[in-house]
Amino acid sequence: MKRGSKPYLYYILGIVCTVAIVGVFSFSKAVGSADNNFEPKPQYKWYPPALPPAIDFAGEKVPLDRWDVRERLDRELLTNDYLHGSILLILKQSTRYFPAIETILRANGIPEDFKFLCVAESSLQPQAQSNVGAASFWQFMKDTAPRYGLQVDNEVDERYNFKKSTEAACKYFKEAYAKIGTWTGVAASYNCGVTGYTNQMEYQKASNYYDLAFPEETNRYVYRILALKYILNHPAFFGFMISTGDSYRPLKTKTVIVDKSIDNLADFASANGSSYKMLKLLNPWLRAHTLTVKPGKTYEIEFPVGNQ
Repeated sequence: MKRGSKPYLYYILGIVCTVAIVGVFSFSKAVGSADNNFEPKPQYKWYPPALPPAIDFAGEKVPLDRWDVRERLDRELLTNDYLHGSILLILKQSTRYFPAIETILRANGIPEDFKFLCVAESSLQPQAQSNVGAASFWQFMKDTAPRYGLQVDNEVDERYNFKKSTEAACKYFKEAYAKIGTWTGVAASYNCGVTGYTNQMEYQKASNYYDLAFPEETNRYVYRILALKYILNHPAFFGFMISTGDSYRPLKTKTVIVDKSIDNLADFASANGSSYKMLKLLNPWLRAHTLTVKPGKTYEIEFPVGNQ
């Protein structure tokens, strides 16, 4: 390199570096400016569902004029309204199970609104189980079920028998109503127990559910039932569109009366023109491969009729 060329080279490098620094600064400023002015286009618009002007449980008015009651119901409406998949499935299931539930409730003198308690408990899922061992539609505990006439052992668990467990729930409701005196209180007691409810009545010197303080699960329980009632009674209002063809139909079955022990349920199903899988689907209360029938005892086992 010739003498005297270094200053010239340094001069050129200085210009290049200066241009680069100015360029980076200008670019950063432009990007920052763009970020500050950027307004993302909304993909969806979420609105809180409107509270009903009035609502009741089993004919008992909900005091929506009270702020605490309105806000608790509002919370459960928000929580359940946006469980889109769950609500759609419940709506599909309701056309299969509600008619039978309503019939049994009516025959026992229980208000129809208690079908929504069943939804709150199990989402109408036959195999629903809680983390504490409550099972099926009405979520009876293993130790509580026999008190209401349900057999629970290694071969038979009638908590999973839709009709028998609904009858058992009605026994509970009538027993609880005799002690509590309101259907709303009966519904709350299904979560905290009759003793739990009456203890709070005595301690707090009040009987109305809306005037009592409970552990949070029970505080929310009746409001969840009310929210489900409102949503399921007005699905289109909440945007849930279920056509007649989308709904699940009640299953047509034939009943086989069993008064003798069965050594092999798969063979028994085959002998009745069905399959072990279908037997288990229609009779989830059969919990083993065998069925022991004690003298004088009978069971009703359902099998499908036709091609459904």
